[in-house]
Formats: sequence, C-alpha cells, structure tokens
Amino acid sequence: MTAEVVIAGGGTGGHTSPGLAVAALLRERSISCAWIGSRSGIEAQRVPQTGIPYVAISTGKLRRYWAWQNVGDLAVNVPMGMLGAVRALRALRPKVVLGTGGFVALPVMFAAAVSRVPIVLHEQTAVPGLANRIGARFARRIAVTFPDRTGSFPAARVVVTGNPLRPELRAGSRSSAIARFQLDPAVPLVYVTGGALGAHRINRVVGEALPALLAHAQIIHQCGENPTTGDRPWLEERRAALPSSLARRYTVVPYVGAELAEIYAAAALAVARAGAGTVNECCQLGVPALYVPLPGTSGDEQTANARLVERAGGAGVLPQSMLTAERLEREVLALVSDPARLKQMGERARTLAVSDAAERIVAVLTEFCR
Repeated sequence: MTAEVVIAGGGTGGHTSPGLAVAALLRERSISCAWIGSRSGIEAQRVPQTGIPYVAISTGKLRRYWAWQNVGDLAVNVPMGMLGAVRALRALRPKVVLGTGGFVALPVMFAAAVSRVPIVLHEQTAVPGLANRIGARFARRIAVTFPDRTGSFPAARVVVTGNPLRPELRAGSRSSAIARFQLDPAVPLVYVTGGALGAHRINRVVGEALPALLAHAQIIHQCGENPTTGDRPWLEERRAALPSSLARRYTVVPYVGAELAEIYAAAALAVARAGAGTVNECCQLGVPALYVPLPGTSGDEQTANARLVERAGGAGVLPQSMLTAERLEREVLALVSDPARLKQMGERARTLAVSDAAERIVAVLTEFCR
C-alpha cells in the first residue's frame, strides 16, 4: 500500500476533524491518502470508520512538568514512535506529509524530515501548541486558521487557509433532530459539550442548574464517560429527580457521533469548551455559543479561541473561575430569551469561518504531489 499524502495527528477532535475533512476532499479528487496516528486517541476510532488506511504508532507526551510518565515516554514511547513512523513512511512512500497537531504528529514529522519528505503543517488554534511549534521547524508550508499576528511562525512559509469542517456536519436536519431526540420545536435547544471526553466542571454546574435551565430551554448534554468522576450516572440521577415535564426536556449522552450534524442544525445555543474543533464547528455553522474555556492549557489557547469569537460578536465567554449554577442560569436565560440576538451572534460567528478551508489546504498539498 502506498499513499500520495500521509496525514499525521490526533489525540483530540480538534486535531482529527481537519484531517478528516482534507482526507474526504483528497479522495474526491482521486489523490490517495493514509493516516498515521496513535493507538488510543480519538483518531484511532474515527479515522478507520471512514475507510482511510490507518497505521498506529507509539506516542509519548511532552509534559512541561515533572511526572514519572515522562521517563517512560522519553525512554520507550518516543523512540518506538519514531521507529514506527520511519517504517510507515518507507512503506507508504508519500509525496507529502500533512501534520495536524498533537504529540503523535511529532515523530511522523521527524521521520519525514529525515526521509526528506515535504511537510505541510496545519495549526487550528489562535495560539500554537508546543507540538506544532516544534514541527514548524521542519515544515515547508504552515497553514494557519487565523492570521499569525504574534509571529509564531516564519512569515515566508505561512499561508492562511482557515480550519476545515467535515462536510457531513453541513448536512444536518433540524427536523431529524426533533424526531430523533423527541424535541419540542417551540422550545429553544441548548447543546452542552465539554469535548469528546466531557468536562467535569461544566457537567456538575449544568446538573445543579437543570431545573432553572429547563424551565426555559431543552438541553442535549454530551457529558463524556469518565468512571473516575462518575458524571454520567450523577446527571442521570438528577434527571430522574426532575418533574416529568422537565425531565423530557433533558437528554444526556456520553458521546455524540453522526447525530452531531442534526444537533447543530437544531441548536439555538451551544455551551461548550473552546477547543479548536468546537469553535470551528460553531463558526462554520453559525451556531452562537457561550464558551467556558479550559484553564491551564498551553498559552491559554482555549481562552484565546473564545475571545477571538467574542470580539467578532459571535459568542459570550464565561471563565471557569466564574462558573456557578446561578451565573450559568443568568447567562443562558438572557441569550435564549432573545432570538434576534442569537441570530445576530450566529451571523457574526460565521464571518470568522473560511468555508473553503479544505480546498485551500489541498491546493497547498498538491503543490508537492505534482
């Protein structure tokens, strides 16, 4: 098996979804591609489902603090990942590698640099992550979602492409969502998500605020499945304690798959973390949002993502340090009670999206495929 383009990256949906969007367009244009990713990241589940050839390698994590895991990663996982990446590239013989970020992309980019395979890097966030800052040293082109005003990358190699959206997310149907989740078409829908793994703090605050929120809205809550926090069973207990008139307005699910397109089509508002994937989806689809950025991320990238949309008028931002049930109730109810404001926010969020981002990235890749 060979591939003209190898995509490398993952660990989160934000690093996986852009690659899937690019892969879909490559296949439309009869350009062969394959993916190198981790054994346990979200890409290991989502990529094979699409039929894209997938190669799993070992991967470590670059922690900027002391942890025993660093020893094992540096001594075993990183070298094994490098060896696996070299072997995979020798077998696939690509003309170009697209790195979408995450620590699994680094050994592939190192291997590509050693093998003299051109590298195109894609950065999804307003603040580049550590893996991409390292990988950028080897990249021929650096595709960015937003203009690089901070000078994080060499200007001569930067091209603004935007962040691709998986095409299936544009095909959502509001009526399908209403039928699937037995929604009331007259009541605004709030979609709550903390990302694929869920967000413990958001889960608990939403659970505490349920009676007040459900008096004015219906909620689909993607809570993750973390046995350590026990959020899902706790939320289901909260639902069971509600009056039936309110309980029927609340749907809690651990993970959202293909039905995400329907949910976005029906949602009046998203309450979410501000990871690159979620922010891009809301902007591309014109979904107004109330973002609760995850604190402590590299460069506080989620706050930077959220503030960028807020400045455009497409979102509100509620820092986690200020997140309480009372504050969430107040913010959400102010928004869902003002449909004209929500519509305007959605339109302004859409101004940040680049609708042909996948086409722009594919155009860069094909420079090296010719």
